[in-house]
Amino acid sequence: MNFNEIYWISFQDNIDDRGRLTAIEESTHIPFKIKRIFYVHNVKPDTDRGGHAHYDTDQVITAVGGALKVDVSDGKDTKTYILNSPDKGIFVPKMYWIRLYDFQDNGICLVFASTLYDIKKSYRTWEDYLSARNLSSTRS
Repeated sequence: MNFNEIYWISFQDNIDDRGRLTAIEESTHIPFKIKRIFYVHNVKPDTDRGGHAHYDTDQVITAVGGALKVDVSDGKDTKTYILNSPDKGIFVPKMYWIRLYDFQDNGICLVFASTLYDIKKSYRTWEDYLSARNLSSTRS
């Protein structure tokens, strides 16, 4: 695993004097068949979301309103992405630990996922994730 697998995606953004329309298309912007779409909103201050890793789900994450931070970890290193524009998102492949936090200005996080949700197909504790990655139990 390396952080080159995670990359920014620019969506089709159309702006004119009437406003803004952003289009997101499977195969054009999303590099997988979309099986699930969900959004995270009304997050209370100082509250984290995510805090898990999927072993079979790729995701594209964007902020469609406000802003938020996303920490992505491979178990050794962590990189922080600031999502604050609805015309771009980040592609995060399976087996990365994701934490969503610091939701600002009524931040709304929209996620496109490559699989249907199954809690049994995710690592819900940091220790289980590190064990699956054959890493020692240290926080990055």
